Amino acid sequence: MNIYDVSRQAQVSIATVSRVINGNPNVSEKTRKRVLEVMDELGYTPNIFARSLGLNTMKTIGVMCADSSDPYLANAIYYLEQALRRNGYNSLLCCSGYLPDNKKKCLELLLSKRVDGVILAGSQYIESKPQDNNYLLEAAKQLPIMLVNGALEGKGIYSTICDDRTAIFKAANSLMISGHSHILFLYSGSSYSSIQKLKGYHDACSRAGLPHREDLICSCPKDLDETVRLLCTVAARGVLFNAVLASEDIMAVGAVKYAHRAGLSVPDDLSIIGYNNSTLARCADPEISSIDNKVEDLCNATVNTLMKVLEGETVPSKTVISGELIQRGTTNF
Repeated sequence: MNIYDVSRQAQVSIATVSRVINGNPNVSEKTRKRVLEVMDELGYTPNIFARSLGLNTMKTIGVMCADSSDPYLANAIYYLEQALRRNGYNSLLCCSGYLPDNKKKCLELLLSKRVDGVILAGSQYIESKPQDNNYLLEAAKQLPIMLVNGALEGKGIYSTICDDRTAIFKAANSLMISGHSHILFLYSGSSYSSIQKLKGYHDACSRAGLPHREDLICSCPKDLDETVRLLCTVAARGVLFNAVLASEDIMAVGAVKYAHRAGLSVPDDLSIIGYNNSTLARCADPEISSIDNKVEDLCNATVNTLMKVLEGETVPSKTVISGELIQRGTTNF
């Protein structure tokens, strides 16, 4: 039993429960009595170590990610931890992997540690089948669930997302306007983010009046060598493409390596755009144009929203941030 249960049962904000616990005089007698009655009814006792804070808390937030070796997720973890520390909170990290059962076990572990909220970094936590997201909806009844670049509707769930769909649409549209009518689109997996990126590519094709060619859409592992092999295979099939739009920077690096191997000039023969604006994009030769999905802004906005939720403020359930195409040596619009 925690302060969130008391807040819901008494139909008051968490901040009001906090004031009652601390004996703050800025609470009406009627409200104070109702909160105390609910506390007694639920058997709620404030944590003695955290009473001075006015919350049943040890000031800790759980952070989950699928794979901490992934450059994007590693950056997200760093920015989340920094933002939480600035607000006086510690973080407890749990790397869940990608299997649904392991995700559920990690969330259960964090709940057992009595964290004040849970942040899920990355869109891999939103499953395509609605029933597979029920464990998140159930957890949100106990404490705030924050999604970084994933979206799920439900009480107690707050999403901060980059508008991946529009970002990919604008990048593809820029390529098409500059004369690239055969754009090979590489995407990875079926996460919420990947699906939005694929929709953005289709939007651009429709806008330009181009057919939706399945031979120009390839699911690709987030692996350098596998990307090179895939592009070689596509070219060997006789599929012509004069641009590569990749949903991850690592794939874009693979496209640069493929171009070198195939004797193609970049960007004259083959234009390339990646996604995430990571260090990988700047390490390639030539440096890769990439969409900056503002991971630092996403993480800061997520933590700011969480702090307001913990203070009992009313906040929007979804915050959207726009991506930005950073042009470098692999494009020449």
